[in-house]
Amino acid sequence: MRLVARVARAEMRRQLASPPPRPPAFANTLLEFPNFGANPGRLRMMLYVPRAQVVAPGAPLVLLLHGCGQDAATFAFDSGWTDLADEMGLPLVIPEQSEANNQGRCFQWFHTSQTMRGEGEVHSIAEMARAAAARFGSAADRIFVVGLSAGGAMAAALLVAYPDLFAAGAVVAGLPVGVAGTASQALARMSNPGPDRSPSDWAALARKTAPAGFNGAWPRLSIWHGEEDDVVASKNGAHLAAQWRGLQGLPDAPSRDVATTHGARQRIWGPAAAPALEYWTIAGIRHAYPVGKGSGRRARFMADCGVPATRMIARFWGI
Repeated sequence: MRLVARVARAEMRRQLASPPPRPPAFANTLLEFPNFGANPGRLRMMLYVPRAQVVAPGAPLVLLLHGCGQDAATFAFDSGWTDLADEMGLPLVIPEQSEANNQGRCFQWFHTSQTMRGEGEVHSIAEMARAAAARFGSAADRIFVVGLSAGGAMAAALLVAYPDLFAAGAVVAGLPVGVAGTASQALARMSNPGPDRSPSDWAALARKTAPAGFNGAWPRLSIWHGEEDDVVASKNGAHLAAQWRGLQGLPDAPSRDVATTHGARQRIWGPAAAPALEYWTIAGIRHAYPVGKGSGRRARFMADCGVPATRMIARFWGI
């Protein structure tokens, strides 16, 4: 276990060795929204308003959770979400982690104190979502969250802690909820996901941080993972898919399993028009967010693989 943790730490140091450049022109278009509500997680709320500065009342609201070594501006810009926001008139909420909280600027998905409903970072992020929804008049069933790596793991934790706040989410290169309780456990699980569990066992692990007695509909989820991920092993994506099947009561076998272009494979559970769960794997991709076809940019932690994940996630959400 110690060896695994050391290897994972070394890989993370390699990934964080040179901080990404902040796009100067774009960074100036982000606004900080400091007084959004309770902030036990001590996060910054950054806001992107579409270039036209016009947001239709009730417009969908999208939250973006960056990965380790990133910041709000870099992730929003490189992933292509700002372009889509400009096209569709979407407001973006981009929580930003600080080095004071975590030296690697990672959202702390591995600490229960940060992922329990009403506590820590998840509560700060939920407060941001509520404040922005009130500001823009976003409907209760039109609030979404997507995250990469540590941000992806935190997005999954957020959906479990606040299933009544989010309609759907997307996790890119993330992990299941509840697999770690310390930073060392998190590093170990990133490279060694551990044994398979039944969907019901995975769901029980997630429910430990869910609202007590919750019996409503769980948010729909889009999962993405590169098959060659060398930071967060791709099996974590399969485990997260099993966890969501357990929460949603879905069968093991997908209703659709098809190989698409550029080495991508999509599995869906539920009706094709609005599946409850989709799980994408992409051959040849390491630890990165898939971009391509005019969606996103080739950059650090972005894989220009011809698969426009941002647009496909938005389509899965129905926005």
